[in-house]
Amino acid sequence: MERKPLLMSIAAALLLILTTAGTSFSSALGTPAPATRSAAAASAGCGKAPALTSGNHTIQSGGQNRSYILRVPAGYDSNHPYRLVFGFHWRGGTANDVDSGGTDGYNWSYYGLRRLADNANNSTIFVAPQGNGNGWANPGGQDVAFVDAMVNQIESGLCVDTTQLFSAGFSYGGAMSYALACSRATVFRAVAVYSGANLSGCNGGNQPIAYMGLHGLRDNVLPIQSGRDLRDTFVRTNGCTPQNPPEPANGSLTHIITTYSGCRSGYPVVWAAFDGAGHDPGPIDGSTGDGWRTWTSAAVWQFFTQFGSSTPPTPQPSENQEIVGQQSGRCLDINNSTTANGTQAQLWDCNGGSNQRWTYSAGKQLVVYGNKCLGVGQGAGNGTPAAIWDCSGQPDQQWNINPDGTITAAQSGLCLDASGQATANGTKVQLWSCSGGANQHWRLQN
Repeated sequence: MERKPLLMSIAAALLLILTTAGTSFSSALGTPAPATRSAAAASAGCGKAPALTSGNHTIQSGGQNRSYILRVPAGYDSNHPYRLVFGFHWRGGTANDVDSGGTDGYNWSYYGLRRLADNANNSTIFVAPQGNGNGWANPGGQDVAFVDAMVNQIESGLCVDTTQLFSAGFSYGGAMSYALACSRATVFRAVAVYSGANLSGCNGGNQPIAYMGLHGLRDNVLPIQSGRDLRDTFVRTNGCTPQNPPEPANGSLTHIITTYSGCRSGYPVVWAAFDGAGHDPGPIDGSTGDGWRTWTSAAVWQFFTQFGSSTPPTPQPSENQEIVGQQSGRCLDINNSTTANGTQAQLWDCNGGSNQRWTYSAGKQLVVYGNKCLGVGQGAGNGTPAAIWDCSGQPDQQWNINPDGTITAAQSGLCLDASGQATANGTKVQLWSCSGGANQHWRLQN
């Protein structure tokens, strides 16, 4: 697996930057109920000749040349939307370690998930990103922006089911997967965090996402409390019933997997605690060693594949609907029916005018007047105006309409927000970190 020689050298460095940790789970994972499947949400690359192939790729992000390895399934079909799985390496590891599987080769490629995907009709595209300095410090959200750039490039160049994005990572890679769970819950369907900690930050953490944590009782690099703390973020966010799940006894060399009860439908939290193998993503029951025959691969694969396309269902406006603020009862409006580029959207009494009628396109655009799209510009942050522009099909004009009533910018994950929680006519509409407030919840009506 090519990890053990690295562990002693990385332990001190990781413990220096480790600041926080978490709690919870029980009962075997079991066989999930069949997920309701609906038509996959096809990316822009569907129906086109593939623009990307397996191998090494370079992309510009944040003024840097970043790289990743792509694995496109054999027999790729451009008319079939594929699941997309990111595999993040540990501190001191590389994208090649994840892609190649190290000394265990193909059997451990992408933490063993690639082998299982190939056995399931070549159902998945895999991505192994390369971290700066072989880590995922994510300064200023730099690594999250790198993921955004990869998602955009892959979804444009290949046929991806945009409701089926997943992230898995070990140690620092687990921390990066946790950072994505916090900040990109509307982009990724689920994450699996192997022996992680809060090392890459958590910008958000207030939107539900399916979450699985795996951690060893005797982890001497990132103590198990670190993994419990990460897990508990989504126990709270997903509305699960708090509990202290059973964990195996020290010296038992076994594992226990627990699925939390009470979680919001479609947003489970699962905790897998194990004894033995220390700081490792591949523990084997009955042994202090590790290897590709570990139980973790099948457990994570089962967790990811329980989610069918477009599950949970995402509300989709039909043509010419009003978008009404939950708190204000007023409509998303373009002042004085202007069509000028750069005009910021606002709240106004609903009147049925064409400046309040929106269509959600197949390209995830919110279109008004038939040719103007709500957009936020590149690199948008808190306070960025939501304004109309000529429709370009670019990521800064793409939105996710979520089951909880929020509308989030696909590129940043920030929420469409009524400024200052105001409700009056003329209140400007902007982007802001998702808070769960009523000023960030909207309903669609004819």
